[in-house]
Amino acid sequence: MKPDLRMQFLEGMSRAATFVAVVTTDGEAGRFGVTISSLTSVSADGEHPSLLACLHHMSPVAAAILKNRSFCANLLHEDQHQVSDLFAGRLAAGEHAARFERTGWSSGTLGQPDLEGATASFQCQVATSVLWETHHIIVGRVVDVRLSESPASLLYGHRAYHRAVQLP
Repeated sequence: MKPDLRMQFLEGMSRAATFVAVVTTDGEAGRFGVTISSLTSVSADGEHPSLLACLHHMSPVAAAILKNRSFCANLLHEDQHQVSDLFAGRLAAGEHAARFERTGWSSGTLGQPDLEGATASFQCQVATSVLWETHHIIVGRVVDVRLSESPASLLYGHRAYHRAVQLP
């Protein structure tokens, strides 16, 4: 790939503001979590609603999700930027297990870590996955959704955190 194309792609994508999620998993492969911005709905109209998450193929979280066969996608509240930094590895937190000790969790319907204070948490069973170049594209069947009272989501764009502001 031409270096200029890669740099232009990265700059272009930095201009797309998106919500921030921490994807978690727990099971035979262990307890892991990572911050991602590549999470999107696939369908609300199948047998189960579905969403997809993209994780780097070298990520221990991707390997754990594929082995555990389930995960939870936690959409962060606008005041949870430190949780985002923690699970992105920006804060000195040690191993994945230590990261979980620094914030509150409950166990969701599938036994997956459900982040306290998240605007929404989606308990998912892995339906399928595809390895595309450097990333696993993991499609999850949503089996349960927990919604908080506050829908104010944390956003990320232009390489910084933001809050959504309603326009007049």
